[in-house]
Amino acid sequence: MNDWRMGMQIVFLRFLAGLTLLLMVGTSAFAQTAANKSEHLLGPGDVIRITVYQNPDLTSEARLSENGSITFPLLGSIELNGLGLNAAEQKIGRLLREGKFVIKPQVAVQLLEIRSAQISIIGQVGKPGRYPIDTTNSKVSEMIASAGGIAATGDDVVTLVGTRSGKPVKIDIDLPAIYEAGDSQLDVRVANGDIIYVHKAPNFYIYGEVQRPGVYQLERGTTLLKALAQSGGVTPRGTERGMKLHRRDETGAVTVIEPKMNDVLEAEDIIYIRESLF
Repeated sequence: MNDWRMGMQIVFLRFLAGLTLLLMVGTSAFAQTAANKSEHLLGPGDVIRITVYQNPDLTSEARLSENGSITFPLLGSIELNGLGLNAAEQKIGRLLREGKFVIKPQVAVQLLEIRSAQISIIGQVGKPGRYPIDTTNSKVSEMIASAGGIAATGDDVVTLVGTRSGKPVKIDIDLPAIYEAGDSQLDVRVANGDIIYVHKAPNFYIYGEVQRPGVYQLERGTTLLKALAQSGGVTPRGTERGMKLHRRDETGAVTVIEPKMNDVLEAEDIIYIRESLF
C-alpha cells in the first residue's frame, strides 16, 4: 500500500514539473512574441551607440547610411537595416568572433536617435513638417505637441491618414475628448508614413442688425445666445424675434430655420438678425 502511495506521489510530482515547464515555455514564448512586435527595427538615419565589453577602443556611435549600413572599427561596413537591437548585437558579435578580433565578444547596441521612421504633420499647426517617431510609443497628441501645437485657427479634431495591416485607414481623433475622458486608449499610435492633418477651425456667420457683424470661429458647444454675445448683441434697430438661420446639409441644400437661443450652432451656419418693424 505504501509503495502504491509513493508511486502515485512520484507520478503527481512529475505531472506538476511538466506542467510548470510548459507554463514557463509558453510564458517565455508569449513575452518574446510581444517584444518582437514592439521592437524598433533599424533603418536609414537611425543613430546607435555600440559598446563591446572590455574593449573601449571599439566603442563608437554611428548613423545608418541610406542603404542601412554602418562603418565599424576592424569590421568595416556592416548592414543592419531591418534588424532589431538584439539581432544587431548578435551580428556584430558574430563578425568580431569570426574575424578573431575578440574571442568572446559581449556587444551592446543602444538606440540614440530614431530617424528612419517619420510622419508628416500638415495644416493648422505651429510648425508643419516631417517628424521622426518612436514606432512603439509615439501617439497623435504627442506628435501634435512636437509640431508646436494646434494654431489658433486650427480645429481640435485632427485626421490621421496611413496604412495598417496593409490597408489604408483614415481616423478622426478628438483631442479634447482624450483629455476629458483621461483615456489614453483614445490617443492613436502613429506609424511610419502616417500623415496628420489639422483642419482649419469651422466658422459661423452673423449679419444684419448686430453690433459687430462678420465671421467668427465656431467653438465647441456654441449656442445662438453665445454667438449673439460674441457679435456684441442686437442693435437698437434690431430684434431677436424672427431670427433666421441658414444651414447647409451634406448634399449642399440650404435649409432656413427659426432657431432658439439654446440651439447649438453647426459649421458654416449663417445667422440673420432682422430690423424691427416698430
